[in-house]
Amino acid sequence: MKIIVDVMGGDNAPAELLKGVYSSSLSNPQVEYILVGNKTQIEDSAKNNAVDIGAFRIIHADDVITMEDDPMCVTRSKSGSSMSVGLRMLAEGEGDAFVSAGNTGALFTGASLIVRRAAGVRRAAIGALLPMNPPVLLLDSGANINVTPEYLEQFAVMGSAYMRSIHGIEKPRVGLLNNGTEECKGTELQTEAYKLLKECEGINFVGNIEGNMVMRDKCDVLVTDGFTGNILLKSIEGMGKMMLLTMKDLFFASAKNKMAALLVNNELSEIKKAFDPSEYGGAPILGIAKPVIKAHGSSKEKAFKSALRQAIFCVEAGMTDGISTDMQALAERKRAQKKAAEAQQEDKD
Repeated sequence: MKIIVDVMGGDNAPAELLKGVYSSSLSNPQVEYILVGNKTQIEDSAKNNAVDIGAFRIIHADDVITMEDDPMCVTRSKSGSSMSVGLRMLAEGEGDAFVSAGNTGALFTGASLIVRRAAGVRRAAIGALLPMNPPVLLLDSGANINVTPEYLEQFAVMGSAYMRSIHGIEKPRVGLLNNGTEECKGTELQTEAYKLLKECEGINFVGNIEGNMVMRDKCDVLVTDGFTGNILLKSIEGMGKMMLLTMKDLFFASAKNKMAALLVNNELSEIKKAFDPSEYGGAPILGIAKPVIKAHGSSKEKAFKSALRQAIFCVEAGMTDGISTDMQALAERKRAQKKAAEAQQEDKD
């Protein structure tokens, strides 16, 4: 297995990303890591941070896509960037997956235009695992601001395939994020999407999910537009951090509280781990022909190692093949439904 890594994207590149790759290589010696970026900077950073990169192949790329760059630069003005070079390598079969902590819009655009979407996929989506117990896959979590009911139906199918292959859930429960549980709730987008999801044979649709229900094990896959999804994701992450800080202040408020903290130290560590985004790895861009993983822009060693682990899981589980199979099945059902409707109309005429 070969994982192509953009080590120049993100806030802490390349030092923390190199540490993450090295740490991942110790846990997964069977995996070959290909580093893409400015060779001189990579080697200098590795030397300054005492990171052994001798076992890794380095592909030089002169340019870097910054967080402020326009997403289309990945195929235009910065086609020589580490992200662009890495995506082309993936598309040409030089690796099995690609990981980057760089510009989200550019990565999504590059994955869609360079690596290309899987057959039958109209729009790819970024899937983010929400820190719940059990975790919930949210998609889209930031890529598609404007969506159609048909896009949400495809997100549901792709998300279900992901949760089956990666998390072993045989019949993932799919929910539609909405402002009420009733079928008639929401805008035209939600009501029309509800009808499609309810009739979709390839998923286990459980209805509308309100924001306050997300944490209560009501679904395994939650579909929405990228604008709403990103707000939900950031709100949950922010609430998790606030709760942890509140607990920390509580347990350090007095000597008695500190003693109590020692008694429940293991339990507190588990709670902290559950709300730590770095534990869940990167967010897969679902619907792309090969695995592309978006690591958090502020990733440090632990978070980037988790993103690499996500890429390995996706390759091992054949995640993209599973999505392609389910999307083709959805397309066949749609064609059959269209033929049936046309035949019915002819009978009426």
